Amino acid sequence: MNLSQDEFARGLRGAGEELGEPNDASKRLVQRWESGETRTCRPLYARALKRFTGRTPESLGFTIPMARVHSDGAGGHDMEAGEVGMADAAAGPEPEPQNAYAGVWLSRYEFYSSSRDETFDCRHHIVIVQHGNRLTAQSLPGASTNPDSPLSLDLTVDRNVVTGTWTEQTAADGYYQGARYHGAVQLLVEPTGRRMAGRWVGFGKDFDVNTGPWELRLLDRSTGRASIERYSTTPQ
Repeated sequence: MNLSQDEFARGLRGAGEELGEPNDASKRLVQRWESGETRTCRPLYARALKRFTGRTPESLGFTIPMARVHSDGAGGHDMEAGEVGMADAAAGPEPEPQNAYAGVWLSRYEFYSSSRDETFDCRHHIVIVQHGNRLTAQSLPGASTNPDSPLSLDLTVDRNVVTGTWTEQTAADGYYQGARYHGAVQLLVEPTGRRMAGRWVGFGKDFDVNTGPWELRLLDRSTGRASIERYSTTPQ
């Protein structure tokens, strides 16, 4: 592209702004890429590279781990990832940008009701706000498959692992008559940064320990008024 390393870094930052995903691309980062010191790039930079150059990261010489979170067939979830270069492993992960996870997400979890002998699928549109490695999430009003059942989460990010607590207040006139449930959750973040999957755990009405799958999918990186209004509806 006949650009200096400084110019290329500025171009990547501009592409990030256009995508609504600000990044901290620097001359030093570009130097590490060009020298081969770093042979992989995080999803945030992969998307900026494609936007700025018009080429996929793979075509530029990067190794992109193709990881997927999937059920292990025994009640848990596993992550499969490709190989990462030794230089990258030694250097450790780069810090997440300030708002890597901010936005509107679709939350979906399953739970088994022993009194009804049935498994239920519950969905909420939630807004995640990020402060460093802390994530706080709150369901949007009227945006749940369980009417009047607000959900909140308090999470901490550590590399590709998200751990925290959840609380849900059931509807006063619903099946659970306003009961308040809470517990813990742990999720794995896919390299795309657009999906988290894992499991929740919590106590049931008879103080038995229950668990089930939980998934978050990114819908919109904006938390502006238009996005909030758009997703203040029952999830499909």
